[in-house]
Amino acid sequence: MSFLEGRRLRRPRMAAWSRDLVRETLLTPADFIWPIFVIEGQNERQAVTSMPGVERLTIDLAVEAAMAARAEGIPAIALFPNTAPDKRTEDGREAVNPDNLVCRALSAIKEAVPEIGLIADVALDPYTSHGHDGVMAGEEILNDETVDILVEQALVQARAGADVIAPSDMMDGRIKAIRAALDVEGFEKTLIMSYAAKYASAFYGPFREAVGSGSRLKGSKLTYQMDPANHEDAVREVGQDIFEGADWVMVKPGMPYLDICRMLKDRFDIPVFAYQVSGEYAMIAMAGNAGAIDKDAAMAESLMAFKRAGCSGILTYFALDMARKLNG
Repeated sequence: MSFLEGRRLRRPRMAAWSRDLVRETLLTPADFIWPIFVIEGQNERQAVTSMPGVERLTIDLAVEAAMAARAEGIPAIALFPNTAPDKRTEDGREAVNPDNLVCRALSAIKEAVPEIGLIADVALDPYTSHGHDGVMAGEEILNDETVDILVEQALVQARAGADVIAPSDMMDGRIKAIRAALDVEGFEKTLIMSYAAKYASAFYGPFREAVGSGSRLKGSKLTYQMDPANHEDAVREVGQDIFEGADWVMVKPGMPYLDICRMLKDRFDIPVFAYQVSGEYAMIAMAGNAGAIDKDAAMAESLMAFKRAGCSGILTYFALDMARKLNG
């Protein structure tokens, strides 16, 4: 007799209590990192038109958002600036200004909500006049010259209160250089979350609007971000970043690359995170608002997929909404 003979696989699905007992994956607010866009000013919100429900916030309102995140059990937030046009330059030097928008936001949130983790993006695209993640010579993105600036950027962010430095630039060697500089400065406890497998994706468009770099971008980022056709390339990138000192690694975008998340989780003994990027968020939010799908159900299903793929956590613009629903 076959061991399957007589089994009815639907039986455990028939009641809510039995589904709860055999559920393999659990989603909680502790799985989320909430990305927040910050702007200059006071008590001001600016809607991001391509991301329904997402707003840019002045620092005082970002502090309130961090308090709301803490109240719902979200362990960390990630900050991204919309830098004023007159502070954007070819070399992105505003990134290393200790009094820049992100540094002031980090300090304000750390003082008001010390319990929440603060993740600071390390890249030059919010600060450059050309929208690229590094400095340029003609059409070329200069790797080593960019890394030197990223090291300075990481240090000013750590001094301002960042708990996690998150390089998203995809320059070679930046993890090693940043780790060494942090340690020399006494920031041995500061974590590095590397955007290790960051693909040159069409799903970043709304984010670029949110930080004000989209209309400035000259050309593509294919010379430093990864080819969407490749997966072994992700193994090499993650392996190198772990060797150089990354504590955590990230896959970006998330849902179109769940196979990469699972592969990296299986191959490496390190926490793997995913970024449910702006384009993914926008598709669910806009389709839900149009009545094409059940927005809340799609939100929950998409986030569960990241956990099922092995992710330790998810950067998602749905973080606060989903946490509130999970908390009842």
